Order: sequence, then C-alpha cells, then structure tokens
Amino acid sequence: MTVTPSSIEQVIPGQGAMAQPDPVTATKAKRRRFRFIANGKAATGLFILGIYVLFAIIGPWVAPYDPDKITSDAIQAPSAKHWFGTTHLGQDIFSQILAGTRSVVFVGAVAGIVATVLSILVGVTAGYLGGIADEILSVLSNVFLVIPGLLLVIIICTSLPHVNDLTVALVIGLTSWSWGSRVLRAQTLSLRRRDYVDAARATGEKTWRIIFFEILPNLTAIIASGFVGTVIFAVLSEITLAFIGISSVSSWNWGTILFWAQGQQALAQGAWWWFVPAGLAIAILGTALSLVNFGIDEFVSPRLRTSGHGPKRTSTGERVRMRVGFTPVVRPVEPAGNIEMRDGTTR
Repeated sequence: MTVTPSSIEQVIPGQGAMAQPDPVTATKAKRRRFRFIANGKAATGLFILGIYVLFAIIGPWVAPYDPDKITSDAIQAPSAKHWFGTTHLGQDIFSQILAGTRSVVFVGAVAGIVATVLSILVGVTAGYLGGIADEILSVLSNVFLVIPGLLLVIIICTSLPHVNDLTVALVIGLTSWSWGSRVLRAQTLSLRRRDYVDAARATGEKTWRIIFFEILPNLTAIIASGFVGTVIFAVLSEITLAFIGISSVSSWNWGTILFWAQGQQALAQGAWWWFVPAGLAIAILGTALSLVNFGIDEFVSPRLRTSGHGPKRTSTGERVRMRVGFTPVVRPVEPAGNIEMRDGTTR
C-alpha cells in the first residue's frame, strides 16, 4: 500500500513532507537559556565583575604612573593630574588601585575554585556513599567548620617563610570549604533517594556517572552560590591580611593601600582620598558579587523572580497578575461596551 503525501496531510495537518520547528517554541527555549543573564541583578553584577576582571588583566599596563614611583607631589588632593590624589611619598593612588586589582581578583578566584572543588568532593561523596565514608568525611568537615577561618589563615601565613598571592589563595581555599561541604552533603542526601537516581542505579550505571550526570546538575545553583560566597570571604581575608601587615606590603593590593594610609595617619592629616577609593573599590566588588548571588537565588526559585510581577494575559485574553507569595489570580476581561446593531438591538 502506497501512502501519498496528501493522505498524510489529511491525518496530520502540516506534516506532509517534513515537520517544521515551531518558531515560538524555539524562541521560548532560547529565552529560558538566557534567563539568568536577563535578570537585572545578575546582569548588573556580571557587568561590574567584567570591569574588575578587565582592570585585573590590563590594569598595570594602563596605569598612568608607576605605583612605586616617588615624586615631589606629596599628599595632593584629587586633580586632573592625579585622579585619586597622592600619598605621602607622592605616589599616584589611582595607579596603585589599578595595579592592586589583579592581586585581589586572582586571590578571590583561586580560593573560590579550590574551596568549591573540595566542598564538592567531600560533600557529595559523603552524602551519596553514606556509611563509614559519610561519618569520616562529616567529622572532617565539622573539624574545619568550628575552627575560626581567618585566625587559621593568619597562623599559617605567619608560619610560612615567604607569602605571595598564590600562597594566600591556597591557604584561604583549603580552610574555607567546610560550610559548602555541609550544604552539599545535605542536598545530596535528599537527591540520592529520588526516583531518577534509583532508576539509574537499577540500570547498572556506575557510581561516578550517577554523581556527575544525575546529582551534580541538580546542585549547580548551590555550587555557584557557594563559590560566590567563598570569593567574597577570600577577597576580604586577603585585604585583611595585607591591612594588618601579615602578607607582603611590597606588592600592591587594596589592603596594602589601606595599610600605608593607616600607618601614615591619613585620616588625621585629612587625606581622605588615600583610603576612600580603596574602600569604595572593595564595597563595589562585594556588591557585584552579592548581586550575582541574588540573581542565582532568583533563577533557582521561581517565587523570587521579579520578571513575572507585571500583568499577563492567558490564551483566552484573561489577565493574570503574578505576585510573590500569592496564588495567581485570573481577572475576567471587562466588556468593551454594548454594540448597537442595525435592527436597533444591542449586544
């Protein structure tokens, strides 16, 4: 029996030759793919972070002056020649901030990556395997959890003969993974009992494939949020170490600028430009990371999304207003008015 294209068209309209992709469906899938970037908070935070990363890469090259160069322009207020003023040795503060951005971004990124990898290895392994492995890894996490992180970093850094940015980043990353590990363990304990994990285990999937392809994709938002939080802690810790003189004061970062400002009594001299720009740089970076964290929360939780606050319309024309914490309410369409017909009747 020969089936002609016309008969197929009668059974399935529009499917005679080849099914064509629905442009509306493709557009919606593309929007879902870029929904995180479309979030205002996340987009703003990523934009600011992009500027910091750019300055971290090209900052020392585009700095107008050598940050170590001593000149006769001592304690000069911000001007066209020196945008952020100068120090007691005539050093340009704007150049110091640009040169110090690389150290701050490097330490934050490396510490965040190290802490995130350790938290995934310990937390997910303990939550999925259970038993003796869970008990041993949980005890290890609890030990690091109760130890003051910043105090441990200070003790380790003061014990080392030479401290550089990589050393500080590794020390912070190796001492700040425990909290993220506990969170991932709790979520993994919940996910390992789901039906799709049991189905993958019943079909004979290997443990590492179940963890990588079934467990970790559902922990992406938690991992990203933990990474952002660790970066914030690492940046503040690195600046604190430089401010109190633990790390090297010969290499520039924002904490080094604050260290010299505090040591030379900048506030007593009225040289507010010596410490305010560095403080603003720290505050703006922390705000950008917090905005990215808020964007992740809203991307994961539909109740926190702000994109659905405006009135929407259903396929029948009814208005739906989405409100956080409330059930969507469908409002009936108001009649446009009576229409007078030719015979004198109204509808």
